[in-house]
Amino acid sequence: MTKFTNVIVRKPGRSLCDGITSAPELGQPIYERAVEEHDDYIAALKQCGVEVTELPALEAYPDSCFVEDPAVITRCGAIITNPGADTRNGEKDEIEPTIRQFFDDEHVAHIVAPGTLDGGDVMMVGDHFFVGRSARTNEEGIRQFIEILEGWGLSGSEVPLEEVLHLKTGVNYLEDGNMLVSGEFIDKPDFAEYNKVIVPEDEAYGANCIWVNGTVIVPEGYPTVLKAVQDLGYKTLVVDTSEYRKVDGGLSCLSLRF
Repeated sequence: MTKFTNVIVRKPGRSLCDGITSAPELGQPIYERAVEEHDDYIAALKQCGVEVTELPALEAYPDSCFVEDPAVITRCGAIITNPGADTRNGEKDEIEPTIRQFFDDEHVAHIVAPGTLDGGDVMMVGDHFFVGRSARTNEEGIRQFIEILEGWGLSGSEVPLEEVLHLKTGVNYLEDGNMLVSGEFIDKPDFAEYNKVIVPEDEAYGANCIWVNGTVIVPEGYPTVLKAVQDLGYKTLVVDTSEYRKVDGGLSCLSLRF
């Protein structure tokens, strides 16, 4: 069973309002509200018994509070990704010094061009990592990623995406064989062996929950998802992430958990 001891987060900057979005109709994030939501998120994480490292805001990178994308951390080491969006690519250089506080040189690897990979496309299930091939993560990035994993005695497999931005936009593993699935992931053969909890279309955003040491943090406003998670027997905490939703972000994007 996975046990997390550390979490890395980054404060949102005022530039968050200029973040990449596929849903402009939701409006721009309200910065002050986003900061409050981030504080609540950190408080929820601490309730799960982890040490939280909070990095300062990076105004030059509007999406940089989504620390999950520039790095993937496994139980064997960290992989600095090569994010697929040009405006976000430099975030990997900003996160690496912090990652190196936890891992020595032998346990920090890199995805290099022409490979691209966003951490939001990576879902850890024990020692296996499902990787979404998306607009941000290409075949070469996945090939390099799996090669690094295999060098550490771990494994990985590719999951082609048709509709969503990132793999974890629509499928999230809650440990104990349980998986929240929505949209295109409901029938994907990759996940046939898991206990799939189907998230209804009108609550699809709520599929992005995170498991932290036995507690599942659920986004606010998705009652069907919350009840389904509670019915599985998990303790739950609810955190509002509505300002981050406006720039395609959710619970998992906002932290690196290891």
